[in-house]
Amino acid sequence: MNAFDEVAKNKLKSYLLMFLFALILIGLGYVFGMVYGGGNSFIIYSFMLIAFIISVLMALASYFWGDKAALEISKARPANRREHAHYINSVEGLAIAAQVPVPKIYVIPDQSINAFATGRDPEHASVAVTEGALKKLNRVELEGVIAHEMSHVKNYDMRLMTVTVILVGLIALLSDLFIRSMWFGGGRDGDNGKGNTVILLVGIALAILAPIVAELIKLAISRKREYAADASGAVLSRHPQGLADALKKIKKDSEETKLATKATAHLYFSNPFKKGSFSNLFSTHPPLDERIRKLEAM
Repeated sequence: MNAFDEVAKNKLKSYLLMFLFALILIGLGYVFGMVYGGGNSFIIYSFMLIAFIISVLMALASYFWGDKAALEISKARPANRREHAHYINSVEGLAIAAQVPVPKIYVIPDQSINAFATGRDPEHASVAVTEGALKKLNRVELEGVIAHEMSHVKNYDMRLMTVTVILVGLIALLSDLFIRSMWFGGGRDGDNGKGNTVILLVGIALAILAPIVAELIKLAISRKREYAADASGAVLSRHPQGLADALKKIKKDSEETKLATKATAHLYFSNPFKKGSFSNLFSTHPPLDERIRKLEAM
């Protein structure tokens, strides 16, 4: 499988997972409508409409201001040509190679080796690299990392992940509201008490399990996008070994990304909580060894 096949395969899997997200959300709306409306179609559709309105509002807020929030959380500051000439030149050169506008360029005051890209599209994108990456990576390795992030920009990965994060949050919100309402006698009593109880139990089970499943799907999408960006970055930089060597340095590096949070972890080049905080199942990134193996096989 060549790099282009790898990108195509991961994109297909990502969109299939997004479709699964939609099914979970529709299923939750249907079950909640059954519980509260006793099967009344108007109430079921009302629940789904409310969920849709909330998701649109959340999507708009994240779409227009999500990148600014990520940069603010990471305390990123604009790069300047006097201190970061090679970094800026690399971003500009790779933007030309990728045929996208030059993104805004930032430096994160963190001593770990890491980076991220954010923005709703290539015309409104930003790339941020840690001080640790600028100090510890050589020229070829840094260009490999930047090529990876430029691939996220070119492939609209940030938009995809924004939608994914919003859906996870919405599912968690709906589930939380449903469970809380149970404490206040929620649910409609019907003539068929046994049937209503079964629906109620199914609703509670879905409310508990849906956020867990949604979070796992989000993590799976994030991991797929990292594999795709590795493949695209290798093609863009024309030097997959440079990217592989950067990952090897990250594996050996003792620093964690202290300015990362759970909300921004999926954006980063490598897992910012790599020191045993999460198992592979709950990691936003694929294993470093597997990423290195795939790059060295290209």
